[in-house]
Amino acid sequence: MTKRQEPAVEPVEEQTIRIKAASKGNGLTSLLVGGVAIIVGFILLGMVPQQFVLVAIAFIAVGIIGLVIGFFKLKEPEHSLIINPVGIRYHHRYGTWFIPWDNIQRIDTPRVTRGLEQVDLSMVGFRIKSYSPLFADISQRLMTNLLMEQRPLLMQNTDPSCQTGQCPSSDLMEEQKHKLPEGDILTGVQGMFANRMQKLRDRLGYDIYVNEAELDRTADEFVALVRACHEDVKTRLN
Repeated sequence: MTKRQEPAVEPVEEQTIRIKAASKGNGLTSLLVGGVAIIVGFILLGMVPQQFVLVAIAFIAVGIIGLVIGFFKLKEPEHSLIINPVGIRYHHRYGTWFIPWDNIQRIDTPRVTRGLEQVDLSMVGFRIKSYSPLFADISQRLMTNLLMEQRPLLMQNTDPSCQTGQCPSSDLMEEQKHKLPEGDILTGVQGMFANRMQKLRDRLGYDIYVNEAELDRTADEFVALVRACHEDVKTRLN
């Protein structure tokens, strides 16, 4: 399958919108608080009576948790999404994906049925026209990670024909082959990820998902932003 390249000419900076994940904030603060808590815990271990040792251990445990949280926050990419006149690029610590504007069919907040109500998920969904360009620009590490991260989505809008109520458990594993409409056959991790995308499209209406925690605004506000950018690009092309 031919790798699709982004244009060699980079969009000017004024035409680029960079989205920084809200979850990335306070990484240094978490490290600092965690370090202080560990120091306090070890000081208390050498000073407090035996009956208060558990308090010192609790400080150390909280400090370790703070260090771990801070480390992973700082390890995240500086920007989770970059929007420019070419398309949208998603950044994850395990890799990136890219969707050109002409491959976006629809973008919205996915909705699920809970009882008699329709409830918005705290996510943004992208429905794309063709899978081929996406698979030309996504790493196996990222696909493997997304297969794990997206498991909770499989529990939404489950197949109504399921009689046992245990059908979602059979969805956790995907077939390793997927045939694209263009005729190409994806195998291995690519095939599994394509089958997962198709399954989520059937249930939720979208192929690719971005969690609201990876945005710097609400999911609805981000959808409005991307739609406006998409319309602007189409207007310029026309």
